[in-house]
Amino acid sequence: MKTKIIATIGPASSSGETIKKMIFAGVDVFRLNFSHGHYDEFTKAIHEIRKLNKKLETHIAILADLQGPKIRIGEIEGGEINLVKNDHVVFTTVNKNASNGKIFINYPDFSGDVKKGDKILLDDGKITIQVTQISGNDEVEARVVIGGKLFSRKGVNLPNTKISLPSLSEKDKEDIKFIIDNEIEWIGLSFVRSADDIEELKEIIRSHNPKNLPMIIAKIEKPESVTNIDSILQSAHGIMIARGDLGVEMPLQTVPVIQKSIVKKCLGMSKPVIIATQMMEGMMNNSRPTRAEVNDVANSVMDGADALMLSGETSIGNFPVETVETMQKIIREVEQYEDIYFKQQRPVKENNERFISDSIIYSGCNMAREADAKAIVSVASSGYSTVKISSNRPRATIFAFANNEFTLRRLNLVWGVKPMYFDRLINTDQSISDLMHDLKAKGSLQNGDLVVHISNMPINQPGKSNMLKLSFVE
Repeated sequence: MKTKIIATIGPASSSGETIKKMIFAGVDVFRLNFSHGHYDEFTKAIHEIRKLNKKLETHIAILADLQGPKIRIGEIEGGEINLVKNDHVVFTTVNKNASNGKIFINYPDFSGDVKKGDKILLDDGKITIQVTQISGNDEVEARVVIGGKLFSRKGVNLPNTKISLPSLSEKDKEDIKFIIDNEIEWIGLSFVRSADDIEELKEIIRSHNPKNLPMIIAKIEKPESVTNIDSILQSAHGIMIARGDLGVEMPLQTVPVIQKSIVKKCLGMSKPVIIATQMMEGMMNNSRPTRAEVNDVANSVMDGADALMLSGETSIGNFPVETVETMQKIIREVEQYEDIYFKQQRPVKENNERFISDSIIYSGCNMAREADAKAIVSVASSGYSTVKISSNRPRATIFAFANNEFTLRRLNLVWGVKPMYFDRLINTDQSISDLMHDLKAKGSLQNGDLVVHISNMPINQPGKSNMLKLSFVE
């Protein structure tokens, strides 16, 4: 299976036994959602995953998803309020004033940023309210356009408003330290608006001087992030198309087109791309998905996603293991077809310091296709070459060897990559021979299989790919 599965850990899936079953079912990456949960719960999950990696000789990665500047309302008297069309509503940024029909919103500059006519969407867009008047520095008056029951602490989306909130809250900064201390491989940055948000996170990560640098996944869930996607792609290490908030802040009918466009851009720039939200939500309470959900998963694989993410389905759903098993079956079926393979991107020579290595990789992927090679073998130092090979979407299995467990876990998110530990880098010929021996011993290859080797010479020193070799397994 080449398309990877990301599963969110929560109350339904936090036990060691369930995590183990989910790995066997097909999970490649576990997501920790820092919008919910506590450090002791995250520490326990990390310990279980790393323990199972050692026991099962796997390289399951972890994605830490930061909360970001999530806007919410506060506590409502009685826990809920029924909003009726044309009702008059007052939002306040002062919590102690949240009474007598006033609703607290945790956005200090709310009254300064919104303007008359702006829409306020509550509870994932179920309720629509429109600003009618700004009343001083801490209150905003509004009218209910589409009503419904509003419960405490529901989320707020402002599709027409340029938000001045910083991209990282104080909570996020504390969470980043925890993430670095626990050597988590991927960080999801929520509500990205521009490349500056990613650069700010990079600076904070560097300031902690980590032994291993976590990679940044930019979550695309706001109109600004779609507008600025090219510069965000330049700065981020990967992309998540977070269709939940994106489908609230933008017209629903635009999301499928945006998804396909962003996946194509990610392939062209060799950046891993995750498709997320409501993929198999029907399985939260049912043992089978809907036909529409099966089609959604299948189309996301055909679009070319590196990974598909499960959220509530595995964190609080009734069938976490069965959901992963079902998603795996859909992926396997779709991957039998040719149209998801061979997305080669011819290297550009101008202003490309990696032109030689990119050309080696491009030629190697073409060689694997023409020769019907069983595998492409890469020795990974930084992981750049492995990700570049993956973005060409070869049918051959990509084996990435490294002596750094962190690098191997990080690469486990990337399409088609099978990470393997290897620490016997002596010289090129001996190392290739040893690699083939290990793959044969594990049953991954057999005599007569053709293999493409992409590496750097000398092989025992980190560097850019400059070697290409085609050989039979003997």
